[in-house]
Amino acid sequence: MSGEPSVRGLRPPLIVVTGVSGSGKTTIGQRPARRLAVPYAEGDDFHSAQNVAKMWAGHPLDDEDRRPWLDAIAAWLAEHVEGGGVVSCSALKRRYRDRLAAVSPDVFFLHLDGSAELIAGRLAAREDHFMSLSLLQSQIATLEPPGADEPGAAIPIDGTLEQTTALALAAVKERTAVQDP
Repeated sequence: MSGEPSVRGLRPPLIVVTGVSGSGKTTIGQRPARRLAVPYAEGDDFHSAQNVAKMWAGHPLDDEDRRPWLDAIAAWLAEHVEGGGVVSCSALKRRYRDRLAAVSPDVFFLHLDGSAELIAGRLAAREDHFMSLSLLQSQIATLEPPGADEPGAAIPIDGTLEQTTALALAAVKERTAVQDP
């Protein structure tokens, strides 16, 4: 992590795609990464085996479970400060996003926002994923929607994949110095 202050936009952005499980973090996150020609990282890959086992068993993670996971994602972001990157991470609480934003002033959050019914339908259609429909209510209860003072944008997910992607890319372009992502 650079010790010098940066001017927003002199480097490619560090994008964190947030939201509850089933909101489309992976699907949407991969698209800006490809468009901006920056690396993409799947937040689920940073979980420990113990965390994954806990979620497979239908138990929600607590703050202590999430601490090393957030630290690993923050370390990934720090490694990509100069060249930019996109990572998916539920980042349900403000303090989690603050932890990630502390890496660089270039961190930008794309929060995927949709109704519980829409997301439950998506989760019900998933196969072979540790995040079950039973954990959705826990995530919704934990969610602290991003505040207006946080660097990012809320992206509605009730349209088509193309519409959601277009909204995400437009938000990145508008709020960062990226030209025509």
